[in-house]
Amino acid sequence: MKKIISAVTVIILIAVSTVYSSASHLDISAQSAALLCAESGEFLYMKNADERLSMASTTKIMTSLLALEYAKPDEEIVVTKEMVSVEGTSMGLVAGDSVSLSELVYGMLLQSGNDAANTVATVVGGDAESFADMMNKRAAEIGMTATNFVTASGLDDEKHYSTARDMALLAAECLRNPEFVSICSQKTARLTYGNPPYSRTLTNHNRLLWSYPDAIGIKTGFTKKSGRCLVSAAKRGGVTLVAVTLNAPDDWSDHKTLLDYGFSVCKSGLLTCDLSQIKVGVFGSDKSSVGVRLGYESQGLSESECILLIRPYEYAPIEKGDILGKAVFVSGDGVVAEIPVEADESAEVKSVVPELVNDDKSFFKQFSEKLKEIFIQR
Repeated sequence: MKKIISAVTVIILIAVSTVYSSASHLDISAQSAALLCAESGEFLYMKNADERLSMASTTKIMTSLLALEYAKPDEEIVVTKEMVSVEGTSMGLVAGDSVSLSELVYGMLLQSGNDAANTVATVVGGDAESFADMMNKRAAEIGMTATNFVTASGLDDEKHYSTARDMALLAAECLRNPEFVSICSQKTARLTYGNPPYSRTLTNHNRLLWSYPDAIGIKTGFTKKSGRCLVSAAKRGGVTLVAVTLNAPDDWSDHKTLLDYGFSVCKSGLLTCDLSQIKVGVFGSDKSSVGVRLGYESQGLSESECILLIRPYEYAPIEKGDILGKAVFVSGDGVVAEIPVEADESAEVKSVVPELVNDDKSFFKQFSEKLKEIFIQR
């Protein structure tokens, strides 16, 4: 039997937390940069991270997310001239081509196709303006407070901007989508589309996938106005990092420096919480309390704090293994893990034997006579 608690009392157990060493020594060429630990939501490094700048084709991260969240990702689309009438990089679409929405995501995340982004905006949003509204609404849900999307592709517009901090939050949200991760982490992809459809190979523009161990994406960008923009991610030893640079002359080097620093200060290990002195009181048992334990072992950020949520007491019976609460491990602004807290021992119900008031009268006989007296008096 597993008991699930309703009301809880909060007990905070704070583990020793490592204070990250100063990152001011990092040599970063970017005008704006941010480094985020995806699991904890904690920013490990920031340089002008709230400065509003053009983000070029890293915009397609949001366009791709909305395409994958669309109800019909495998829907076949017949491309029109209006959809592909856009300047810049392309995945090679022409009017009359047949292509799926998911293939358009490959075209955006690998080839940075503006034709793919424009097609997605038309199919998912109905038109460019309506799709921009969808992008801004989704951005607000993510917590991107200093971003405004105007184009699906990232082509320059005075009102189209974001920040390194906001783009890091967007990337972390996308990393929760398995299909997004699967696509953006591929060095090359073999797709079939066209009129008639034929097989072709797309190559990812993200050089980090070849040059940085454990890199898993995400997206490059460039215009003359924005300069070189890059959003990257890497996962190692249970830690996922997101790095963002905007207007970075040496972006590949910047990201290697940021990611190396992040992995040096952000470590993963066995999540522990000292419960040896924690007892839950028990009513209705010969035992006054029972000890508790974590329900199972889990890996997470070793700097995590443990917040224990349990009731101060329970009613017997309690069986060993019953759930009495949970341990919430947090780091920065994020929840790393939630692990059930179980009873480490059992507590049986205390047996109660009615005491005899008189030798010849049982408890039940006395109770019966008392009831008669009450009714007679009435």
